[in-house]
Amino acid sequence: MPAPRSSPTAKASPPSSSQAQVAGTASFSKFMHVLQLVADAEEPMSVGALMRASGYPRPTVHRIVAALISERMLAESAGGASLALGPRLIQLASRSWGRSELRVAAVDELKRLRDLTGETVHLAVPNGSSMVYIEKLESPSAVRMSSRIGTSVFLHSTAVGKAYLAALDDGTCKALLKDLPMPRHTEHTTVKAAALRAQILEAQARGWAMDNEENEPGIQCFGAAIRNAEGVPIAAISVSTLVFRQKADAERAYVAPLLEACRTVSERIANAPFFSAE
Repeated sequence: MPAPRSSPTAKASPPSSSQAQVAGTASFSKFMHVLQLVADAEEPMSVGALMRASGYPRPTVHRIVAALISERMLAESAGGASLALGPRLIQLASRSWGRSELRVAAVDELKRLRDLTGETVHLAVPNGSSMVYIEKLESPSAVRMSSRIGTSVFLHSTAVGKAYLAALDDGTCKALLKDLPMPRHTEHTTVKAAALRAQILEAQARGWAMDNEENEPGIQCFGAAIRNAEGVPIAAISVSTLVFRQKADAERAYVAPLLEACRTVSERIANAPFFSAE
């Protein structure tokens, strides 16, 4: 028996709000993925490179790129051959960093630490199994580091990452260490879980952690955690030095002012509800 015909006046049911939300989320995720690929690239990317990196078909990439360019989230080179982050995205990010409650609470101490040590300082916050730099103050030296605000760095190879791990309670730390990615960046990078656990215990005992040329060759970093009123680590500060010009008494020259800066910032945020663990 043939199926009954639909009434010519019948209307299709509109998609549910959950269906519309899922569709919108999927589209938004593609846009964000393309932006992230451009942001993470060491050099401006072409549309072809974006296709290969994203796995999206050419029409999809062209549609996303055109929309992002129109909103000034991406910018084309003069010949249109390559893409880079656009001025609107950079402006939004700059406003976000400038208004960050933690950054505002820490910026004076970061400046003082940079001036006392004469070295580059970073402020980083946890993001899953990595740390993200939300502030960087360069050393007055002519030699500059390759890091930048917004960079994600690994926990196992950085002073900020190991300082954060060392400040966690035992259960949280163990859960985070399970299946933690530990890629090698230099010949000095810690890539064994047992060795990393030993470094964490050492950092817990002395109150600060060290990156001994593990993330970048020729650079040593000293890191310590910032804690909220409940004692939970919410960020970390590091002092980065070039090995060839490092002062003989590193603990006095770098670690002591670093610990003082972290203590001061921790006290400054102790009564701020924004940083509560709840």
